[in-house]
Amino acid sequence: MKLNFSKSKSRRGIMLIECMVYLAVFLILTGIGMASFYLLWDNSKALRYSADDVHRALSAGEMWRADVRSATGKIQIENSPDGTRIKIPNGKNEIIYHFSGNEVWRKSALAKSPIVILSRVKASEMQSENRNQISAWRWELELVPHRARAKVPLLFTFEAVAPHQP
Repeated sequence: MKLNFSKSKSRRGIMLIECMVYLAVFLILTGIGMASFYLLWDNSKALRYSADDVHRALSAGEMWRADVRSATGKIQIENSPDGTRIKIPNGKNEIIYHFSGNEVWRKSALAKSPIVILSRVKASEMQSENRNQISAWRWELELVPHRARAKVPLLFTFEAVAPHQP
């Protein structure tokens, strides 16, 4: 029995060149897929961190608003070399908000030490506004973004009305 392999050799398998082409295409597609995955992963982490920052800022703002609304005397602002302080009288207690460096601190006379209520703060300004015999207060806040090229800055404005009028 005589076997003829010459005609069927070219049809039986893939050539080495075809194998290398398939491998190159596979590696390119895998590389693009991995790059896309890590880009999305980084964006997802940045979104999660920004959402956490927004939550922390809103919590601090609501705490500040509650303190201003419960003021029993005239609220005072003090500018010092180490930062700006706002003093809110509350009965026999006095609550002090202090912005220094990149942190906002809150100290109550009942507490032994001040606590950091907000960190990673780029700018913070608390100011009084007189609106037709009403003492309104505004806190403008900007947080440091987690990415150097953030497209949307994290800016907040909180307003409250002090019940005690000067």
